[in-house]
Amino acid sequence: MTRVRVTAPHASPRSPVPGGRRPLESREAAQDSEVGQVFVRSLIRSQLRLALVVAGGFLLILAAFPLILVMVPGLAEARIAGVPFGWLLLGAGMYPVIGLSAWLYVRTAARNEARYRDLAGEQ
Repeated sequence: MTRVRVTAPHASPRSPVPGGRRPLESREAAQDSEVGQVFVRSLIRSQLRLALVVAGGFLLILAAFPLILVMVPGLAEARIAGVPFGWLLLGAGMYPVIGLSAWLYVRTAARNEARYRDLAGEQ
């Protein structure tokens, strides 16, 4: 059995890293300055705000599902294939909501991080 070692091409500290990103040393230097610290705090606040908004929206939708059963007469007693509709609604109806919440969170978090990289790159 032969071992193979896979490595990335070496880049000098002053040359750009493949992929268009700045070297790690410059990013760390940007975080050490006052402006860099403001950018990092702003990123943390925006990610926290995003997490709270997505979690709050998910909980509101989760709370709305049982209200649908109460608001629509006869829906709570309805059965599909012998299973109460409320169970199907909460059991199968929540998966698309979970998936959509996760997709929105990941997409927006990546956009926040890209904005941070753009701002930190301009220093």
